[in-house]
Amino acid sequence: MLNMGGPETVDQVGGYLHRIMTDRDMIQLPVQSKLGPWIASRRTEEVQKKYNEIGGGSPILKWTNTQGKLLTEMLDRILPDSAPHKHYVAFRYVPPFTEETFAQLEKDGVERAVIFSQYPQYSCATTGSSLNAIADFYKNRNVPSNITFSMIERWGNHPLLGKVFAERIRDKLQLFPENVRDDVLVLFTAHSLPLKAVSRGDTYPHEVSATVSSTMQQLGTRNPHRLVWQSKVGPLPWLQPYTDDAIKAYAKQGRKHLILVPIAFVNEHIETLHELDIEYCDELAKEAGIEQIERAAAPNDHPIFIEAMTDVVAQHLSSGQHVSKQFLTRCPHCVSARCHSSKEFFKKLCNNNEKPEPIAATS
Repeated sequence: MLNMGGPETVDQVGGYLHRIMTDRDMIQLPVQSKLGPWIASRRTEEVQKKYNEIGGGSPILKWTNTQGKLLTEMLDRILPDSAPHKHYVAFRYVPPFTEETFAQLEKDGVERAVIFSQYPQYSCATTGSSLNAIADFYKNRNVPSNITFSMIERWGNHPLLGKVFAERIRDKLQLFPENVRDDVLVLFTAHSLPLKAVSRGDTYPHEVSATVSSTMQQLGTRNPHRLVWQSKVGPLPWLQPYTDDAIKAYAKQGRKHLILVPIAFVNEHIETLHELDIEYCDELAKEAGIEQIERAAAPNDHPIFIEAMTDVVAQHLSSGQHVSKQFLTRCPHCVSARCHSSKEFFKKLCNNNEKPEPIAATS
């Protein structure tokens, strides 16, 4: 289960920021080897304060382990032929680190491994970075011949994912007075992306949009909606409109009943618990004169979300496909040798063993 991770304690914040700011897959800065650590050092105290305000650390590992436990229990029930199933967590910027997890896979004698991104919508900066970390791990060591690998790198259009977000929105709509409920503006918010990456051809924006469309179809209400973007870092232009700017602009237009929906996050972390809940729903909303603003919960351990994850994995195992052609296709303006070598690595990794017989799901 691949994800960026989050510091469990404030003591981990400095290292966490350092790894993000020096990862050129995530963010590209001039003279990054010097500027990245400098920015990380400058921001550490501020970010530590934010983590203290949400309880002293990120809950992302707790949620990922909960999701993994529920996922594998359901897989054991519907796929007894491949049971027992076990989940592993592979974080990019905090323990358990990706390389540590893959070393553990080998040590445990795993014979079949599904690399499962917990970013439903693919981006070179997120899933791509985690996959590059796997490729880096195997640069100076032999790929184990006894493990059959496959990968799920995107699943943002799965109908049950849209359904769980729709359920989360319905929960919040009930909190609004009946006379304004149909007019509540649903603001889907996702982590922004540098326009340079968008122009290169990164598929993330349209994959997020697909999840939004699926959610609104599942919701089946007359509420207006928009997609906005949060968490910009650095001076370069990123995808807009920004979430905070949109809240202020709609307040000026007289739209003062809002729901924020973290459409690209599968569990709670700093960007939902602090950025959305504290900075936007509390501080900014009061400043802008918003009458009522709610934030839909992330999927977390919602039963529909666990069903969605289980179906994604079960369909993947049943298909016999080890790596998608969509993943192996580079962005039209990609000139990254690292990207090219990574895709070649996974093409080989996920096809280096004779394909097992497809596993049939049973009820």
